[in-house]
Amino acid sequence: MQKTFLLFLSLLWMMPLKAQIKTGAEQLNRYLPFLRDKQVSLVVNQTSRVGAVHLADTLLGSGIKINSLFAPEHGIRGDHGAGEKVASGKDEKTGIPIISLYGNHKRPTREDLAGVELVVFDIQDVGARFYTYISTLHYVMEACAEQGIPVLVLDRPNPNGHYIDGPVLDTAYRSFVGMHPVPVVHGMTIGEYAIMINGEGWLAGGARCELEVITMVGYHHSMPYVLPVAPSPNLPNSLSVQLYPSLCFFEGTNVSVGRGTASPFQIIGSPYLRGDFWDTSFIPQPNAQAAPNPPHKGKLCYGHSFLDLNEPGFRMDSLNVQWLIDAYQSSSSDKDIFFNAFMSKLVGSEELENQIKAGMTEKQIRASWQDGLCGFKLIRKKYLLYD
Repeated sequence: MQKTFLLFLSLLWMMPLKAQIKTGAEQLNRYLPFLRDKQVSLVVNQTSRVGAVHLADTLLGSGIKINSLFAPEHGIRGDHGAGEKVASGKDEKTGIPIISLYGNHKRPTREDLAGVELVVFDIQDVGARFYTYISTLHYVMEACAEQGIPVLVLDRPNPNGHYIDGPVLDTAYRSFVGMHPVPVVHGMTIGEYAIMINGEGWLAGGARCELEVITMVGYHHSMPYVLPVAPSPNLPNSLSVQLYPSLCFFEGTNVSVGRGTASPFQIIGSPYLRGDFWDTSFIPQPNAQAAPNPPHKGKLCYGHSFLDLNEPGFRMDSLNVQWLIDAYQSSSSDKDIFFNAFMSKLVGSEELENQIKAGMTEKQIRASWQDGLCGFKLIRKKYLLYD
């Protein structure tokens, strides 16, 4: 009887606990009073939902006046591919003006915020430094701080919030895929991250944004969480979200991460890989939404599939650098063209590329991160909202 009960507890721990979590957006009674009788703008995408209904539709149904919708990468409804231009215009469903915050226009201007009395930010993040929604958050907070406009963040779980790992960004390599001196996997929710941006003085001129976070109910960082809506076209499922922090490094190489296949961020490969480690092959093909022009389009790529990891309870609990080392060492192409200029932006320095070229082991590379990680954990601790 005791063994049966313990087995039940272990299975319960591995289950996705989204049903027990109440996101910020779902707690309308806590934030509608902030919005009543105000001109409100929303920073939203396809993950901004209350149940199955988009936040914009929910708020309109509650009588809230929505001035505009700010669109991050992939657009308001998630129908734009990775890197695809997001144009300003009007939302077809509601007729509300859309202002793009992707491409050349990443930061709201004074004109964009004219008449706005409150900005609501509600986007599902995946907990990786190079996922651009936290950069959009930074620019929105910065612009609102300048105009004296409050920002309300509706918090959501971090599916990779149970660990912290990777090199801390050197701010000399600051870009839209890495704006802050944090590790690749930071272990914070979007609400906690917003408070840290404010508290660490990372906004231009050390400005502080008037900020309110609607916290979740029933969430803690070690919880497994399966996203109810794909956060972007190339992260279609839980496995891809788990693998993303490790496999995204390959975007800085000549190895495909499966864009243009049915399994993006679940397989890797290139025409140049050889060796016993490589157990699969694929041919990337254009996909209008997820990969209009994928790397190695139409070419046979040899590589590795991670699809066998797609089992209940699977979770990455650290970054895997060994996959990158194996790919570099077994590439039949000129090693000088294995890495590209994007690598240093993803990593936040040139160190990882140089370490791999020098033949360092994964253990040696991971050891070089530890001082930075220890320092970050002390900073992070000040801004945690959940156990």
